[in-house]
Amino acid sequence: MEPYVLHFNVTNRSHLPLVGGKGANLGELAGAGFPVPQGFCITTSAYRMLIESSTEMEELFTRLEQLPPEDLEQLRLLAGQIRDHLTALPMPKDIEMAILGAWQTAGKNRPYAVRSSATAEDLPGASFAGQQETFLNIVGEKELLSAVQRCWASLFTDRAISYRMKNGFGHRTVFLAVVVQEMVFPEVSGILFTADPITGHRHTISIDASFGLGEALVSGLVSADLYQVRDNQIIRKQIAKKELAIYALPVGGTITKTIPEAFQEIQALPNHKILKLAEIGRQIENHYGAEQDIEWGLVNGEFMILQSRPITSLYPLPVTDDEQFHVFLNFGYIQMMTDPMQPLSLSLLSNVTGFINKGTAAPEKRVLREAGGRAFADFTGVLSLPPLRKRFLKLMGGMDELLATALAEAINRPEFQQVNIPKKTVALKIRRIAPMAIPVAFKVVANFWWKAPSKANGKATEFINQYVHSVELKLQQISGAERIRFIQQSMEQMFPEVLSKIIPYVITGMLASGALTKKLNQKFGGKQSAVLLSKLYKSLPGNVTTEMGLQLGDLADFARDKPELATYLETARHETFYNGLQDVSGGFEFQQRLDRFLLQYGARCIGEIDIAKPRWHEDPAQLLPSIASNLRTMRHGEHRQRFEQGKQDAEAAEQEILRHFNEIEKRCIRRHIQLYRNLLGMREHHKFALVKGMYLYKLAILEEAQTLVDKGKLLTVQDVFFLSAEELIALLDGQLSGDMREAIESRKQQHEANAKLKTPRVMTSDGEIIEGTPRTGSGPKDALMGTPVSSGAVTGIARVILRSENARLNAGDILIAPYTDPGWTPLFTSAAGLVTEVGGMMTHGSVVAREYGIPAVVGVAGATELIQDGDRIRVDGTRGFVQILEKNENRPL
Repeated sequence: MEPYVLHFNVTNRSHLPLVGGKGANLGELAGAGFPVPQGFCITTSAYRMLIESSTEMEELFTRLEQLPPEDLEQLRLLAGQIRDHLTALPMPKDIEMAILGAWQTAGKNRPYAVRSSATAEDLPGASFAGQQETFLNIVGEKELLSAVQRCWASLFTDRAISYRMKNGFGHRTVFLAVVVQEMVFPEVSGILFTADPITGHRHTISIDASFGLGEALVSGLVSADLYQVRDNQIIRKQIAKKELAIYALPVGGTITKTIPEAFQEIQALPNHKILKLAEIGRQIENHYGAEQDIEWGLVNGEFMILQSRPITSLYPLPVTDDEQFHVFLNFGYIQMMTDPMQPLSLSLLSNVTGFINKGTAAPEKRVLREAGGRAFADFTGVLSLPPLRKRFLKLMGGMDELLATALAEAINRPEFQQVNIPKKTVALKIRRIAPMAIPVAFKVVANFWWKAPSKANGKATEFINQYVHSVELKLQQISGAERIRFIQQSMEQMFPEVLSKIIPYVITGMLASGALTKKLNQKFGGKQSAVLLSKLYKSLPGNVTTEMGLQLGDLADFARDKPELATYLETARHETFYNGLQDVSGGFEFQQRLDRFLLQYGARCIGEIDIAKPRWHEDPAQLLPSIASNLRTMRHGEHRQRFEQGKQDAEAAEQEILRHFNEIEKRCIRRHIQLYRNLLGMREHHKFALVKGMYLYKLAILEEAQTLVDKGKLLTVQDVFFLSAEELIALLDGQLSGDMREAIESRKQQHEANAKLKTPRVMTSDGEIIEGTPRTGSGPKDALMGTPVSSGAVTGIARVILRSENARLNAGDILIAPYTDPGWTPLFTSAAGLVTEVGGMMTHGSVVAREYGIPAVVGVAGATELIQDGDRIRVDGTRGFVQILEKNENRPL
């Protein structure tokens, strides 16, 4: 039989199921020799015994499990009913005797703090901090037993129940222990974080300190001083005005007192005590091997540790193989896909830059490295070289202005000035890139000066088709581990062998754009030049993503005149979409047209750089929201008419430009315009090639996964995405004999946890998160500022769409999204304007918005949270701001 009581001196981390997170940590600290007030734990066995003694809890648990999470009123009523029931239950006598025996041994005349300690509390993945109750300065037998029972009942506070629902913890599987700890009466108390909880900096200790008991600080009742320590030096002191403090009463309980005005702004801890406390914090961190959130008190001049738990809010660090300072940028912010990826996706994606670090598969040496389920690129070497730094920052500015400003901020850190990349390392990487860069440069020169730009799209398309066909043939000829090795090699050669054939066209277009912009600025001035360039950019020929949107509009047009089909497309379910088409008038013909569309574009989807994402080929119903939105917002043929009007606007702009130059100048300007128009539309080609190849890889991987399922090595084919490429090869080769199912299940849970992390744009190897500086501009003072990427202004209703498959746009709606990649393009024909949290002048959404002529502002930090669905807003794509004109009064609070 498990004990009902365990003293601190016999508990440690291994006792978590018995004494909960708080109790296990206190026992661990005491056993390691840290100054912890003595005490004991009432184990989860006692809680379970109490629950089993109830004749009503089974029914209450069932009602709780059936409760909809959004029904807050019923949650409140049921939670109150459960707490009342638990506090009214008679405490079993053997439990009562065990508690009082431990209390008498510890000292019955002393005051105690009685704290709840749940088994799902103070864990690395979920803190549950503040979900259950704490009772301070408890004196006497009756008060102790009452506090213990109220702690048990507090497992069912409204916030505790809601938190468990949100984080996927079952109400029956979380048990409660109770910590009974000798009460100490500190002059000063507070919280210490062994890493900065705001910036994530791992070497910055952050201390909050105030007078009296720490509960006042934890509850937010009082302000606290802030001290920060790095490398045993105090780097920051922020002295607060401390007006209140909580103190213990001799008879039990606490009282809130006003601090005399003369002492309100006195530094709570002297400098030498700050440094001493920081040292204790580092020792505790070293003991646990992880960053800690520590509650402490200064009692009679000595520090007492009242609690320590993992900091759960820190974003994980990419791995490194040295002690140097590294700057990592989030690859997802460049590719417009900030969702977490599964291990196989990340493993294969990291091979794309493998040609730079050829010869090593070590994760800590790759350019792309995993952290929190995202790919982070280590471009420290590039940023450390002044000749490349300015160009790189300018390039990143076109991708995302906040990303560029964050990088600029990172390289100004003193730590970055100490970065020393060996010249041999730089030279080696240059030698690896040179064989590809030199031919690219020659092609750019040829494209710029004499090759016909009108033929570029045809040549690139022919190359992509040949490449995809060759990959398909090769994958059919091989199987097993050889297939996966080929996929790895193909991903590694993607840039030197595939993208380098297409990139020269895009670079040429960008050079022509720069040259043309310069000449137009000189001739017309910046404002008029921008207007003319925006018109030239409309309806660019050869953009595969724009063409995809037009063809999807054609599909909507086919359904528009068939009411039964149009209604079906509005209401169809994913799992029965194709079957249901057979029963609808016009459904068979629609499916034929859709199949032809998928033959060309079915490899695409939202977040398409993630190989695990379901493609349109696999789930065509993903396209339904876009088609339905088109049906609601467009007239028959309107999408084609708009595109044709864009071409006419561009031709008129070309004539207007040429009219202001003499005959000699016209030849040069006309050439630049031809390059601008024909080549900038090809900026999507290289990704299109990558995506089509990746879909073939995915089909091959799923075939191999099926063989592993048949052999009993995987439970489902989808489990393959939770293996790395190396693990998959080893499984197929028979070199990995262990059962991977437990590891796969753990990785699934981690993937779900990663989805809840807010992923940063830029972070350093010290863990510091740098978000960048938002643009300032001439918009209204209450406006949200971003990067203006498509000129014009529009007023309409905001539609906040986090996932495109949930999209429902009406005429005049403005699309608000976290990001947009090519998979979002079909929605652009229905949107009156665009706002995204991620992006820059040259990212996908911006390019397509300019082509479609809809006002757009990107890089608006927090847009999907600050703007509510249904708000009436104004988007100014010329000056770069979004203004909320009228809040949606029916929005959820």
